[in-house]
Amino acid sequence: MKVILRESVDALGKAGDTVKVSDGYARNYLIPKGLAIEANVKNLKVMEHERKNILQKAEKARKDAEALAEKFSGVVCTIARLVGEQEKLFGSITTKDIQESLSEQKLEVERKGIILAEPIRSLGEFPVKIRLHAGVTAEIKVVVVPES
Repeated sequence: MKVILRESVDALGKAGDTVKVSDGYARNYLIPKGLAIEANVKNLKVMEHERKNILQKAEKARKDAEALAEKFSGVVCTIARLVGEQEKLFGSITTKDIQESLSEQKLEVERKGIILAEPIRSLGEFPVKIRLHAGVTAEIKVVVVPES
């Protein structure tokens, strides 16, 4: 089934693109969520008219994400945890912990946007990337210290 994307979808394309996807993916996910519409003659004409608005909206979202990335530059999250022998943590630092630490600093970010290769299980400083928008990432420093 051919669909026209109303919003950018990571694995498919940008807003306004016409892509071919499986019927089930289109009917059960893309169309009900409002991410796409079926590509027929009527919808193609409507989307040509709306494409300019979609592109402006996408550009504004990207600029907002870049401005937010500037706020994240130089941010340090300090997280205190109980430590056992050889400075090993009891448990680990996950994306949820990082999100909570950022929200305490009044920086809101989605947990899915925090990119950790694996959970942090030791003391020290760790660079963590945050995906704010497609193609826009920011890097913060997470410092894990022993809880006293």
